[in-house]
Amino acid sequence: MSANPSLAAHPRVEDWITVRPDGCVEVRSGKVEIGQRITTAVALVAARELDVPFDRVVMAPARTGLSPDEGYTSGSNSMEQSGHAVRLAAATARRELVARAARRLGVDASTLETREGLVRSRETNRTLGFGELVEDAPLTLPVDLEAAPRAAAREAPRSPRIEPLRLRGLVTGALRFVHDLQPEGALHARVVRPPHYHAALASLPGDLEAGLEGARLVRDGSFLAVAAEDEHHALRAAARVAAAARWSAARGLDDRPISQQLLGNRRESFPVRECRPREEPVPEPPPDAPRTMRAVYERPYQMHGSLAPSAALARFAGGRLTVWTHSQGIYPLRSAIAETLDLSLESVEVVHAPGAGCYGHNGSDDAALEAALVARAIPDRPVLLKWSREDEHAWEPYGPAMRMELAAHLDDAGDVRFWSHETLSDTHVVRARPGAAGPQAGRFLAPRYVADRVREPARAPNLTVNGGIHRNATPPYAFPETRIVKHLVHDLPLRVSALRTLGAYANVFAAESFLDELAHAAGADPLDYRRRHLKDARTRAVLDAAAERFGWAARAAAGRPVGAGAGAGGDAGAGRGIAVARYKNAKSYCAVAVEARVGDDAAIHLLRAVIAVDAGEIVDPDGLAAQLEGGFVQAASWTLLEAVAWDRDGITSRDWESYPILRFSAVPEIETVLVDRPGEPFLGAGEASCGPAGAAIANAVFDATGVRARRLPLTPESLREAAAES
Repeated sequence: MSANPSLAAHPRVEDWITVRPDGCVEVRSGKVEIGQRITTAVALVAARELDVPFDRVVMAPARTGLSPDEGYTSGSNSMEQSGHAVRLAAATARRELVARAARRLGVDASTLETREGLVRSRETNRTLGFGELVEDAPLTLPVDLEAAPRAAAREAPRSPRIEPLRLRGLVTGALRFVHDLQPEGALHARVVRPPHYHAALASLPGDLEAGLEGARLVRDGSFLAVAAEDEHHALRAAARVAAAARWSAARGLDDRPISQQLLGNRRESFPVRECRPREEPVPEPPPDAPRTMRAVYERPYQMHGSLAPSAALARFAGGRLTVWTHSQGIYPLRSAIAETLDLSLESVEVVHAPGAGCYGHNGSDDAALEAALVARAIPDRPVLLKWSREDEHAWEPYGPAMRMELAAHLDDAGDVRFWSHETLSDTHVVRARPGAAGPQAGRFLAPRYVADRVREPARAPNLTVNGGIHRNATPPYAFPETRIVKHLVHDLPLRVSALRTLGAYANVFAAESFLDELAHAAGADPLDYRRRHLKDARTRAVLDAAAERFGWAARAAAGRPVGAGAGAGGDAGAGRGIAVARYKNAKSYCAVAVEARVGDDAAIHLLRAVIAVDAGEIVDPDGLAAQLEGGFVQAASWTLLEAVAWDRDGITSRDWESYPILRFSAVPEIETVLVDRPGEPFLGAGEASCGPAGAAIANAVFDATGVRARRLPLTPESLREAAAES
């Protein structure tokens, strides 16, 4: 494993773990819980390494100043960073507790054993509890980076029968979502939005506040908000302000087709190579060979689609600001808010509170800053600010639209000799982060509308390995020659930032769909064709595991032609598709197989899915399976339904009718195959299934219909268009 930035920043045991005199263990993590069960996994790591009962481990809420600074909970990094850090801290702590027990009992440490929070001497049968060993001296020592985990005593991974106190608290109401936090004296706040990004406030009646029935009006340039003691009162006041406000705009949104803008706008182009200088020229593709194939795939703007809109609670008193938020990055948010409001870092505290899981940069950070702005205008009162569904749909940063251009040369045997993958897109990261160029305020929404306006930062290329646009553009296959190019396209119309997987979902969708096309052109079975080009054993292992559980070989035995309803398993009109990828080419290996049927109305019905994953050593099997299945469902929704719509006057997909997502009734039967690797490093798995899921669905549609759909989402209309073009 590469150097752990979390441990480098917080190298002491007490940064991560406190063994209390009552024998309970408090564990701290800078990674926040957004529904991915990271608290369960980290607590399990601590419990197993310390050898204490799971129900005696308490996960401390994440808050600045107390929790380790681990940046953002993103990129499937949590177990590799926080889980690894807690494991080493716990192993170091256990060794120290055994050493203390040996001194107190007057025996050699090698004669002692631990069990359920106790240290027992095999020679004398005397025991000491962990709590007794810290009564006089808390654990304060550096983490031993060479500490040996308890791998030798490791049992088969199993999930706990009880969840951490967090989940129990959510069920009983003891722990509330940020939307429900209402401390004494709290005000409810709402923001009044312009019609679209480029509109500015032209006028507002001077006597407007007098008609708001006691609600407070907060105005700073074109930023408008209201606050009232009663939530319904705040809603009524916001409606009155919205009706009275007059807006002007020098221009509207560019409503040309996004495919036209991606091709025609100014762009910066870069070859994708590790550790190459930025000024390296983009390689030209070789001329067409006798067997050259080309294809273009497209992804629209897509939303996070958080089921509960964003919210935050803020209180400004005595020059100090406290914000409760469901942000994925409490420390980056604290720094950005402090800079934006011209406050010292020490005067701002950010506390994580449960909220709608966002899996990317949704509206949570914007809501936090807006709550802080209103709280500063009305000091000494807690302010609970909530976004509406329309706010979330119309103002969150979207996942960028993308265009993938692929080409390949095949030899006489049908094998790939040359592979080219070009991706055109906007930036995928505009969230506030340490070291980012320009004022952090420009990465929020509200500062673009205040009197002292801060503009959105200029787009800068992300040249990190497996960065945003080019994430997973490099294929996992052993092709003799590859050419990978990213194009950062400027001046695109909609606000964008990180959405789950960044560019990986669309790049894998394109690459694995294209490989499927090559397999059919070569007259090969798609599974066999992938295996022919794969050299990595772990990638092949998950591909084989998914195919075996799915029963892929049954189709080959049946000899049914592709595109004629080749699905086996009882549905004669179904098709099968398969895809594989290693997320970021550095994390979990994942393969997905799908069975789907296309009706006479061209609607796609998902029947069955199998997901196989190698995530290194497994800690929480149920949590891992849930992450993979959730990733599949979200990717299926992107693949079949989701696309942001807009015109010159603003976003038009502002509710669930105009922006539909996958319903429970459309979720197929899903099986997961977990390939455990005891002793191997943890590999992030939260986003691993998304890319293969989208490609497997598209490949199953082709198998069922003979229609190759390359433009997402795969709606009945897009399938009909693809059929007409073929």
